Amino acid sequence: MAIRPGLWPALLGIVLAAWLRGSGAQQSATVANPVPGANPDLLPHFLVEPEDVYIVKNKPVLLVCKALPATQIFFKCNGEWVRQVDHVIERSTDGSSGLPAMEVRINVSRQQVEKVFGLEEYWCQCVAWSSSGTTKSQKAYIRIAYLRKNFEQEPLAKEVSLEQGIVLHCRPPEGIPPAEVEWLRNEDLVDPSLDPNVYITREHSLVVRQARLADTANYTCVAKNIVARRRSASAAVIVYVDGSWSPWSKWSACGLDCTHWRSRECSDPAPRNGGEECRGADLDTRNCTSDLCVHTASGPEDVALYVGLIAVAVCLVLLLLVLILVYCRKKEGLDSDVADSSILTSGFQPVSIKPSKADNPHLLTIQPDLSTTTTTYQGSLCPRQDGPSPKFQLTNGHLLSPLGGGRHTLHHSSPTSEAEDFVSRLSTQNYFRSLPRGTSNMAYGTFNFLGGRLMIPNTGISLLIPPDAIPRGKIYEIYLTLHKPEDVRLPLAGCQTLLSPIVSCGPPGVLLTRPVILSMDHCGEPSPDSWSLRLKKQSCEGSWEDVLHLGEEAPSHLYYCQLEASACYVFTEQLGRFALVGEALSVAAAKRLKLLLFAPVACTSLEYNIRVYCLHDTHDALKEVVQLEKQLGGQLIQEPRILHFKDSYHNLRLSIHDVPSSLWKSKLLVSYQEIPFYHIWNGSQQHLHCTFTLERVSPSTSDLACKVWVWQVEGDGQSFNINFNITKDTRFAELLALESEGGVPALVGPSAFKIPFLIRQKIITSLDPPCSRGADWRTLAQKLHLDSHLSFFASKPSPTAMILNLWEARHFPNGNLSQLAAAVAGLGQPDAGLFTVSEAEC
Repeated sequence: MAIRPGLWPALLGIVLAAWLRGSGAQQSATVANPVPGANPDLLPHFLVEPEDVYIVKNKPVLLVCKALPATQIFFKCNGEWVRQVDHVIERSTDGSSGLPAMEVRINVSRQQVEKVFGLEEYWCQCVAWSSSGTTKSQKAYIRIAYLRKNFEQEPLAKEVSLEQGIVLHCRPPEGIPPAEVEWLRNEDLVDPSLDPNVYITREHSLVVRQARLADTANYTCVAKNIVARRRSASAAVIVYVDGSWSPWSKWSACGLDCTHWRSRECSDPAPRNGGEECRGADLDTRNCTSDLCVHTASGPEDVALYVGLIAVAVCLVLLLLVLILVYCRKKEGLDSDVADSSILTSGFQPVSIKPSKADNPHLLTIQPDLSTTTTTYQGSLCPRQDGPSPKFQLTNGHLLSPLGGGRHTLHHSSPTSEAEDFVSRLSTQNYFRSLPRGTSNMAYGTFNFLGGRLMIPNTGISLLIPPDAIPRGKIYEIYLTLHKPEDVRLPLAGCQTLLSPIVSCGPPGVLLTRPVILSMDHCGEPSPDSWSLRLKKQSCEGSWEDVLHLGEEAPSHLYYCQLEASACYVFTEQLGRFALVGEALSVAAAKRLKLLLFAPVACTSLEYNIRVYCLHDTHDALKEVVQLEKQLGGQLIQEPRILHFKDSYHNLRLSIHDVPSSLWKSKLLVSYQEIPFYHIWNGSQQHLHCTFTLERVSPSTSDLACKVWVWQVEGDGQSFNINFNITKDTRFAELLALESEGGVPALVGPSAFKIPFLIRQKIITSLDPPCSRGADWRTLAQKLHLDSHLSFFASKPSPTAMILNLWEARHFPNGNLSQLAAAVAGLGQPDAGLFTVSEAEC
């Protein structure tokens, strides 16, 4: 039976409406599908099609379709029809052709897009009907816009000579849409169109072709998209000029002593911005022979002249010896005579740390004087779990008894036997070697009032012992230990989670006169609205106590904490076992997880395993996994990614997709694997991972291309695109090469600090007293962005010392001393009085 053409629109509308109100079975739209016998020129064509759009924060986005001629238009998103009630429809008639036109709008919310995040991209298109058939529009992709906080690579400070090239690297934070990058020079925008000497590469690096003195500045990389604007840490660039000699002057006339001279100056150019002084002498003398210079010793006048000159020379020598003797007596007993003069005279220059000879049979590079007396403390030192286990016994050290058996032994010198020889030997050591206890998660050292530093390499964990933190005359053996979470029972209540490694420093109970600084990583995203952060310490009885609530510190408290994006620095005058714990205040609280993909270096069977690790974003967790994979014969196959895991009680899901079935077969029987929320949130389980097992169809198959998705349900997610040759490709192997942190686990005396001792003392003396012009320690704290801790610094005998100690803890071993020197010099203090050390002082 034939249907009149005029009935087609009504019939199509009735059928479509009935379908939409029905069971919701899916229907596939077709492109330009004409009705048989209908005029193809009357197929719908789109006047407005939906376009790609980004969702910013929680604001819904609007999609619009308009077609002519059209009797019905409906949206289809990710293969499913949008409900009729969600459409806003406007019908009209085209004035020129008289054909029916139709415009339809829908809103898409963030929640709709998040439901499919990690599985596929969210898209929508509209399908239009007319009496001649149907037409579908282009797909519009809806993406959630974001910009992460942390730069993947920040610019680093540089010191370059005049006319040398400068390259400052910057990799902006990950974001959708990708961030645009611009550079600031002292907060002014760098515009390459106005300065042909600079340009910005496609990789966002700033390049200065030839450095000029005017290029000395602080440079900041700025990343921005439609969501946010992020600033990197500023990098100080110093363009220096090495000094060069001016031409020699003319020779002088020949003198009575039959010599003449000439001179030159270090002024062509003069050294600037820390450039090297000219090398060589500025005065040149030579013997001369001329008619005017003929002298004999035959006359009595000449004899008297020579005798007088010799007498004056002898007197000057005697006077110099007396001055030296008086000076040395005055300097006896002062601290400055134990400082390494090679360090002090170098000003603000990096300390050269040189290892001792490998064949040294002693446990320590220096030994104390055997005349020192020993005092044994028992009971109150709480040797319980903080001391090393019996397997770590001192085998040939004579300073201390082993840390065990219920006692700790501390050494101090008697007043009558001041070990000057020991102190002098101690001060001249370039570094201090840790006692070999047989584990990579411990560091030991013996320290006195000069202070020092303990480090557990590649973990981000260190202990700074400032000068005078240990009472003068005492010698302590101090240890630093990293514990595995499963070996220490740390009770967590409610929404609490472990954010840092569990670290012990001891022995507990020793007397300290200044706070030491314990540095360790954490994996929390710091936010006062999302987290309540507490520092926990284990008591002598084994129970854990909250010793500090971050944000509510009292200035006179025994503990204080400087919290940064990925690390915390704990001031403490009591050694013990510590951990940073966070309690979520809202579902926005998030922990940073580092995602790592490993696979075998060599595959001898048809099976091939891809291991996906989900671990805390801390150096110690990374070190454990890297060491484990080395034992398993694994290699990294993708660049690591960061995932923000929220306190939403939702599990973490992992899946593998797009495995070429002609070459590989996945043995995964379900669509995804899951790691329970609590396994990740409590932080007590190490090496959390899932394994995807693939099987090669043929032993000759070596190319693998697939995708691995990792996402938290209704949360953040990451996607890895794997495409490599399993037998040859090692391009990611060097990404996790463990770098040495200073080379040795323990440093003692001046070599443990970037700031030379005498210069440190001058800064403290100059900035501790209050200054009406503001040129004191408060301004220094502000310049170093530490002004939120003024009350804590003010509660200490030397606020400046606390600031410098924190700077040492944050910036060793790669701190830029030039930046610190510039900050101190900018306070209005005389440069020469702060940063120079005279020969007499050295």
